[in-house]
Amino acid sequence: MLPAVNRMRLPDEFRSVFRAGTKAGSRQLVVYCLRNSDDAHAPRVGFVVSKAVGNAVVRNRVKRRLRELMRPRLHHLDEGTLLVLRALPAAAEADFAALERALTKGMDRLGLTKRTDEAQSR
Repeated sequence: MLPAVNRMRLPDEFRSVFRAGTKAGSRQLVVYCLRNSDDAHAPRVGFVVSKAVGNAVVRNRVKRRLRELMRPRLHHLDEGTLLVLRALPAAAEADFAALERALTKGMDRLGLTKRTDEAQSR
């Protein structure tokens, strides 16, 4: 579970991220990011998993996996950052490792990960 200060709930926040933010996608998910340097709030993450992904059981499984993947990555996000993860239908068949690769790839493309020198040399 993500801490309450790191969860995005308001529809206006989601709307602003979709309209003004940048995005990076893969087959399983799309990562949207909006960096608000004006706001001094903790980084917040929201999840969008539509019925196209599957039934309620499948959608909840995908959301749980994405929440668990984001929890250790919160420290990579700057203050005031809003992040939305939108699961695509292919996320239903993806295992945990595939979702992790897709999330890492999306965050890398948006410049959200802070890599160590060892990881960069590979």
